[in-house]
Amino acid sequence: MRVSGIFGLHDVPLRIDREGISLSVERTAGGLLYKRACMDEEVEDILLSSDSKILINPVEPVNKPKELTPHFLIEFERSVFIEPSARRTVFVKFPVEIGVFVHGKKDFQILDVLTLNKQKFTLYGDVISGVICKYWKSEVYSTIPDTNPVYEGVMELNITNTTARWVEITKAVFAAYGMKIYYSDDMVAMRANMRIVSKKVAEIDFVNSPLEKGMKRSLELYTSRLRQIPVIATKFLMDEGI
Repeated sequence: MRVSGIFGLHDVPLRIDREGISLSVERTAGGLLYKRACMDEEVEDILLSSDSKILINPVEPVNKPKELTPHFLIEFERSVFIEPSARRTVFVKFPVEIGVFVHGKKDFQILDVLTLNKQKFTLYGDVISGVICKYWKSEVYSTIPDTNPVYEGVMELNITNTTARWVEITKAVFAAYGMKIYYSDDMVAMRANMRIVSKKVAEIDFVNSPLEKGMKRSLELYTSRLRQIPVIATKFLMDEGI
């Protein structure tokens, strides 16, 4: 499904009305007026700037309704079994969150985050040492599935089984700090590696390259915050079951 004109760098004035999203930036006497309505949520801000552009692109799907966790879990609709010492590639879907940035003279500043998806959370691990995760459930595909890019993205998951036995996979957990998101008018996508080291343990990290040629790299929220955090894990170790 082609939804052109939403993602990318936009001049002001700007107006977008489609897919349940109403967004506008208008010039006023004192600067710019930003308005947005989506999923019964309305935002209105004044920007004290006269020469700005607006960047709209997908961001890590862990920012709504607020930053509760940097971890994201995808549960598979059906279990996947991978044979011993094998490497296979599958595709899953993930929810898209859209970041709105204002671009001034020097850099980008996040202005708003919106989504068309309902928000769910789950616990990975036990109640004492477990990790709270943003939750999504997806079918597993052998080829790239069709998606509406303002609603769902596609993740390529490259699975390597380093063990000498068949392994069942029911879910995957990701760290938002490592996400590398790319987009086009037709697709939002990420690529990740899942390295299985035992029946219940796997390591997941992201690949910094587009799923298809011509896709643009998103300006991501968690990546921009890395400068403020001395040590951060961009990989996630699934040691409470896969």
